[in-house]
Amino acid sequence: MRTIKTLLFVVLAAAALRPAVAPAADKVDLLLVLAADVSRSIDNPKFQLQREGYAAAVSNPRVLDAVRSGHNGRIGLTYIEWSGVGSQRVLIDWTTLGDAESAKVFGDRLLEAPRSFADRTSISGAIEFAMAQFARAPFESVRRTIDISGDGTNNAGRDVTLARDEAVAKGITINGLVILSATPLPWNPDHTNPPGGLDNYYRTNVVGGPGAFVLVAKDFSSFGEAIIEKMIAEVALAREQAPRRAAAAR
Repeated sequence: MRTIKTLLFVVLAAAALRPAVAPAADKVDLLLVLAADVSRSIDNPKFQLQREGYAAAVSNPRVLDAVRSGHNGRIGLTYIEWSGVGSQRVLIDWTTLGDAESAKVFGDRLLEAPRSFADRTSISGAIEFAMAQFARAPFESVRRTIDISGDGTNNAGRDVTLARDEAVAKGITINGLVILSATPLPWNPDHTNPPGGLDNYYRTNVVGGPGAFVLVAKDFSSFGEAIIEKMIAEVALAREQAPRRAAAAR
């Protein structure tokens, strides 16, 4: 009897010492970081434009239809705000988007949160911070995308192309949504209106990776629609590329 009790004790002790097996991450069709510029050149109208635009876009029936048409029927989503070097903040941490209820919760939280910063413009810092969020994601996807919206060039931190290239080397796609400024900044006109246009600057220096693209919001009325089209395109790219990546892995 003592031998049986001793053996049972040894088995239980060994089980207690065995490292716990982490549960497999939930699969989603896309991990998407929405990264919004809140630097000094983003005035209150532009700030509201971004917040309200993203809140409306996640609840848009066309966006939700695109999300639900994926293999898993949902995506992983987080929202960050960024400005100068060291000025980045997760406003809404990783959550899933796949139905009207989850979209409403995300949008309501976004509209209620206070503005984070009003510093310089470090797109490179935003990319680095966004890259780090993927390691924290409680979901799993073969496609990872950083969605950057902004109204100016990189004027703080290191060269934005270096950060962009590092992200692309890790298989991350960076897309851009450019907010055009009709009137250049008096103290730094090339920041919001660089030679060749801000959209060309983003194409050359910011975006990269499979299927990367830049959309342009020319005014208030076009911004919301631009966000909707961009999210639909990002979800569609994830849906199209997932079978290719799965086939390549076999």
